[in-house]
Amino acid sequence: QVQLVEAGGGSVQTAGSLRLSCIVSKVPSNNYYNTFTITWFRQAHGNEREGVAGIDIQDSRTYYADSVKGRFTISGDKAKNTVFLQMNSLTPEDTAMYYCAAGRYVADKFGRSEYGSWGQGTQVTVSS
Repeated sequence: QVQLVEAGGGSVQTAGSLRLSCIVSKVPSNNYYNTFTITWFRQAHGNEREGVAGIDIQDSRTYYADSVKGRFTISGDKAKNTVFLQMNSLTPEDTAMYYCAAGRYVADKFGRSEYGSWGQGTQVTVSS
């Protein structure tokens, strides 16, 4: 069973930055890993979980929600089975629990049902 572990959350002030990491383990092979799309979702209190940024591992193609374009950058380190989310110019509206998720042959990049493996989440809090 593929496992994902997030790290890097914390509390920052408006305009600050954080870098989240997602380590993917118990992957059967490198070829298997290459079939993944790894996507960061977030869920603020009282809101639905929404897709933020995703990356296709095989070719590093990236996807962003409109709300984070130009501020967040997703990247991957294949050698370490790790995906990063660099978050800059943070605002209180970015406050949420952030989850990474892995799915194979994902069509709808921000469709929650496409992802079979999820991490436990890491909290990001941005104060004004």
